[in-house]
Amino acid sequence: MARPLTLLAMGALAVAAVACAPVDDPAATAAPTTSTACAKEQLQLLTPGKLTIGTDKPAYEPWFKDDDPSNGQGFESAVALAVAGELGFDRTEVQWATVKFDAAFAPGKKQFDFDVNQVSITPDRAKAVDFSKGYYTVKQAVVAIEGGKYAGAKSLAELADAKIGVQVGTTSLDAVRQVIKPSDDPNVYNEQIDVVNALKNKQVDAVVVDLPTAFYVTAAQVDNSKIVGQFSATGGTPEEFGLVMEKGSPLKPCVDKAVETLKSKGELAKIEQAWLGSAAGAPELR
Repeated sequence: MARPLTLLAMGALAVAAVACAPVDDPAATAAPTTSTACAKEQLQLLTPGKLTIGTDKPAYEPWFKDDDPSNGQGFESAVALAVAGELGFDRTEVQWATVKFDAAFAPGKKQFDFDVNQVSITPDRAKAVDFSKGYYTVKQAVVAIEGGKYAGAKSLAELADAKIGVQVGTTSLDAVRQVIKPSDDPNVYNEQIDVVNALKNKQVDAVVVDLPTAFYVTAAQVDNSKIVGQFSATGGTPEEFGLVMEKGSPLKPCVDKAVETLKSKGELAKIEQAWLGSAAGAPELR
C-alpha cells in the first residue's frame, strides 16, 4: 500500500497551501478569470460580496481535513478555494454552508453558489442542477477485512456472492448494481460513516467507495482492512466529480473557466498529488 494519507498530507501541505492561498497572497498571484462577465463585481451571488460554498458535514479526509472545509487542507477544500481565487475571492470573502450530499443535486433552490462534495457528473443529476467542468477523474474501490472471504478477489465476478455495503444516492451504489451485479441486493446506508461501521462490525463482506476514500478507510478508519481492488463505474466516459450549481446558474461559465484555468496551469494536478497522491497502485478488478 502507498504511504498513509496522513503522512502524505503532512509532506504535501505546502503544495496545497500555495495552490489555494488567497489571491492577495504574493505566493498565489495567478490572474483570476478575466472575462468582463466574470469580473468579481459582476457575479450574481447568493450573498453580495461573498462566495458561498456548500459541502456536507462531517467533511471527511482526504477531501477535507479536521472537519473544517475553510482551512484549505484536503483535496476539495484546496480545489474550492483555488476556484474562489480564480473568481477573485480571498478566504475572508468565502463562506461555507452545510449541505447534505443528496440535497446538493436535488431539484430546487440552492443555498450555495457552488457545492463541492465528491458529486459525480451524471446525465440524471444534470437534469436538476448544473455542473462545472470535471475537476477530478474517479475510480471506485472495493474494501474488505484482511483474511475475509473476498479479501483476495482478483475479479469482479468473484464478488458475485458478497454482501456489499454502499451509501445511498452515490455512483458507488450504481457501480455495485450495474458493474459488480451481486446476486443479493447490497446493504444501502444513508451516511458514509454507516457504511464504514458496517464493515468494521462485519455486517457486510465488503464495501464500495471511491478510491481516495478507500485509502482513508484502510489507513485510519477500519483496522485490518485492505483495498481489494479498483474498477471503473462506467463502460465509456470516465467518471468525474464536478462542482454543483443551481440549474441555470449564471455562475456556470465563470466557474467552468476557473476550473479550466487551474487545469491548464497544472494547479489541479498539484493539488491532486498533494492530497490524493496515494491513490495509485490498487489492483484493477475486471
